[in-house]
Amino acid sequence: HAKHILIIGGGDGAMLREVTRHKNVETITMVEIDAGVVSFCRQYLPNHNAGSYDDPRFTLVIDDGVNFVNQTHQTFDVIISDCTDPIGPGESLFTSAFYEGCKRCLNPGGIFVAQNGVCFLQQDEALDSHRKLSHYFSDVGFYQAAIPTYYGGIMTFAWATNNDALRHLSSEIIQARFHAAGLKCRYYNPAIHAAAFALPQYLHDALSAQ
Repeated sequence: HAKHILIIGGGDGAMLREVTRHKNVETITMVEIDAGVVSFCRQYLPNHNAGSYDDPRFTLVIDDGVNFVNQTHQTFDVIISDCTDPIGPGESLFTSAFYEGCKRCLNPGGIFVAQNGVCFLQQDEALDSHRKLSHYFSDVGFYQAAIPTYYGGIMTFAWATNNDALRHLSSEIIQARFHAAGLKCRYYNPAIHAAAFALPQYLHDALSAQ
């Protein structure tokens, strides 16, 4: 089970809120480039973080994400890139330098996850991520989730690992882990988990053509 989690970005605290729900997690490190985002969201978006900034397992680091993953001596079981789109300050979190740094500080068997926009509108983003991530990880894929507040609605997320067994987890194992964790979610359940990895044919075709 994952015990040490790294969140890159995520200053609004929503990703942190969800990670703190997992009681087996021992440490949560969040690297945010802008301290002002964190202070603003703590004050004005309390429902997003739901008090998770005060979780004793949480550590906030104000730094550039690329710099952190290439310099830190810490290692992590899960790295989540909760970043903006690949323009402006968020562009560096879609580069080979960032992905290489993430591999560097990811524990053996760990997994990296990153948002990749709405594939119907931003297909090149997913293709570019797949091409770059494949240089550092033996297994790279995508899943999708409904994000109604984001233009286009169905967001795509890249995942990458050097643990090829993760792709083959059975539905029985996923269901058992979900019940053992005692999670009560508004959206996620084991059936949603399985469905998330069913990708549209146009994405399969585009990936095959690379």
